[in-house]
Amino acid sequence: MPDDSRVRRHAGAGLGLFLALVLGAVLLTAFPEEDDDREGACAPRTVSSWAAEPDLTGEFARYGDDASRADDWTGGDGTHSVRLPDGRVLWLFSDTYLGNVYGPPNPVGESYAWRDQNTPLVRNSAVVMSDGRLQSTLPAPLFPDPAPGQWRWPVAAKVEARSPGSSDKVVRVLLWTRANGTYPWIYGVPTATEVATLSLPDLRVEGIVKVLDQQQVREPEQRVLFGTTAVTEDENWTYVFGGDDAQAASRPASKAYVARVPRDRLAEPDAWEYWDGGRWSAISSRMKPVLGDGQRKGVGSAFTVARDGGTWMLFTMAAGSEGLTTVTSYWACSPTGPWYGPTKGFSPPLPEQKGEVAAYNPQVHPALGGRLVLSYDVNWLDATGTTAQSNLSRNVSLYRPRFVTLKLGSG
Repeated sequence: MPDDSRVRRHAGAGLGLFLALVLGAVLLTAFPEEDDDREGACAPRTVSSWAAEPDLTGEFARYGDDASRADDWTGGDGTHSVRLPDGRVLWLFSDTYLGNVYGPPNPVGESYAWRDQNTPLVRNSAVVMSDGRLQSTLPAPLFPDPAPGQWRWPVAAKVEARSPGSSDKVVRVLLWTRANGTYPWIYGVPTATEVATLSLPDLRVEGIVKVLDQQQVREPEQRVLFGTTAVTEDENWTYVFGGDDAQAASRPASKAYVARVPRDRLAEPDAWEYWDGGRWSAISSRMKPVLGDGQRKGVGSAFTVARDGGTWMLFTMAAGSEGLTTVTSYWACSPTGPWYGPTKGFSPPLPEQKGEVAAYNPQVHPALGGRLVLSYDVNWLDATGTTAQSNLSRNVSLYRPRFVTLKLGSG
């Protein structure tokens, strides 16, 4: 994610998943002996090539620009997705613009579609896609604020059995809760990880359970929120990754953590186990990072993890100024590491306002199937916080996800 000293958003709104992630930049030279490329074996991996996905990126532009309804999604960040049993794809977003979009020219004569700069944001939203076409926005915000001055950002989601052994399916959505804070907590103070249950097929919120309360952790920079990504390895476990908040702690890189949960039990706090550096523990206070030294190695709070055979791949923005434009990756043979990298990065397309916008929040989308698709969000760089809102409103195409397809090769 962008160099956070340069990124600000709409005052009081945060505009999503804290454009704050400055990541590790040292390439480790020690790799495990396992370098077998046989199918299913763990071997070093890196991104060998990538290609833009203009059709998918364009679909979000089409839907966002559609002015037929005023309560539809017109832009957002924190892009996550999950495929539903009936084939639809549910897209989840954090801070979101609804309202109206108007065709060009904008009020200052530029050839951009635009919205009124006083258009309010909602803290989260969900959009339903069917057969590759976005169809509707669920009533927003989908997940209500837990209390005044607090809000919920949806992150990873999984379809599970309502209870182990049940044939009834539901959607579990991991939520980050945050509370208003003063500088340096301009994107809110982390408070808890929750899990919401959505009914199927109507996607109604049935309930929300707190699985990890972090308010008793005295130093906010040591609080860990889980759900930046969730990967099911086999029939037994779902691995849920999380991170702390380095930017607000004046550290250049966040640390990555991992928990595991038995299949179909994401909404059961007592079923969660946390990696403590040597084994899995039910005691969350014992958890230890699996990646990151807080300095030159590490991740952003919104990294993403996928599997390629026996290799685990972690994608995140690069360190330092490259974090404004460049995605890099780490790899491991286990979710608990050791993680190797970062490997050579790549810079996906950005809008024409180069030097004024930044990419952040890379996320893989297994819901799209058949290929490794990664999204990234775009926002306006602003050191003062006074112009981001107006710039995102005068050009509505900025604050929307973009997509690329990746091919992996030997590291």
